[in-house]
Formats: sequence, C-alpha cells, structure tokens
Amino acid sequence: MVGESLELALSRHHFDARLLPPLSDHASTSALAAQILRARASIVILGTTLDAGDPWMGTIAPLTRAGVDVVILTSTTDRACWGQALRRGARAVLPKSRPLNDLISIVRRLTDGLRVLDVREREELIAHAVSRDIELAGLRERFERLSRREEEVLEHLRNGRAVSQIAALDFVSPATVRTQVKSILAKLEVTSQIAAVGAAHRLGWQPPKTLDPQTRFQPAPAQLRHPMAHTSPPARAAAG
Repeated sequence: MVGESLELALSRHHFDARLLPPLSDHASTSALAAQILRARASIVILGTTLDAGDPWMGTIAPLTRAGVDVVILTSTTDRACWGQALRRGARAVLPKSRPLNDLISIVRRLTDGLRVLDVREREELIAHAVSRDIELAGLRERFERLSRREEEVLEHLRNGRAVSQIAALDFVSPATVRTQVKSILAKLEVTSQIAAVGAAHRLGWQPPKTLDPQTRFQPAPAQLRHPMAHTSPPARAAAG
C-alpha cells in the first residue's frame, strides 16, 4: 500500500513514477540492482529495514555508482543503520513516520540538483555507523575465542535452555555445563547469560553448523520489498 500511495502522490506532482514489481525472496543483490537500472530511473526510493541481512542494502552502492540518487524510506530509528545507508551512497534516509510531502520535497530537490541533507547531520550519522562497526568488530573477535563446544552451549542458552536441560541433552554433568558457561561469559567479557545471548543477537551470530568462520556471522535474510523508481519531469523514478 505504501508503494502504491507513493506512486500516486508523485504522479500527482507531475513526476514520472513507477512501482517496480517484487522479485523472488531468493533474488540476489545484483539481480535487484539490475532490475532497478533497467527502469532507467534517476531517483530510486527504497523501502528497507536497513538490517544487515536485507539485500536492498547491497543495491545502494551499485545504484549510486551508476548515477542514481537513492533515497531510503525505513521503519527503523537506529541512527547507525541510517549512517550505514549514507556510507553506501544514499542521498537521504527518511523514517516512514515522516509526512509524504517531506519525501516529495526531497525528490523535487534532487530533481533540481539541490542538497537534501545537511553536511553536519550526514557526518554525524556516518560517525554513528563507524562507531557501530568498531563495536561489532570487537564483539566478533571475542566470539571467535569460543571453542566449538562453547558455541554449542551458547546456542542452547540462546534457545532458552537451563543448565540442567543442557546437561541432560548432552549427557554431561551440570557442573561441567556451568564451567563451560563461565568460560563463555569470560571470553565474551559479559557478566550474565542474558548479556551473552544479547551479544549473539547484536552480532547476528549463528549456531555452529560448520567450522567455516565466514558462515558464523550472517544475519537471517530479510523479506524483499518493492522498490520505486522516480525521475524528474518528464524523467522516471522508482520506489519500493
């Protein structure tokens, strides 16, 4: 509904706007970017969660390199996520709570070649993103200290299991599991099981299905959404 309303509103303001059709949930970032580029839009409005696993995030840089102005419309209020989108080349990030006229004003300013985001605000948002990256890098390093067995115990904790339940499932004594939990907390530099589980969630850590470290920090894939393309009158635009 948001995409259709935006398409109609832009059209009423004499912009050539089109809502691009959704792709498969398994579409790659390159396929998403290629679909948008085929629309030959000068401005693209992307509706995205800005989660690390959202494939639309990966389209921002290639679209920007192709000369497309990308505007992000998102439900998140996480300023570090906003900064990540700006680092990749987005011209502006707007929360979905903002009035539709604000988005139309940004499209108009981009069409006229005007700045849409204050330089200082842009730098502050990017600084939030950089700070988050540094924090996650340190957290990732601490998770890499865990042994395979400690990873298995952490996954049990993440699933809400108590020490006694873990011991029964893995045929070891509760004392052994308590020792392993203490080791996990020490290596992650946290003071509680809740904090350890929270750190795993923040990092996007996945249970040990493989020893390949490159597969251990991948967030779950996000649902795909429509992009909307838009360009200046009589050019073309896209949104999603």
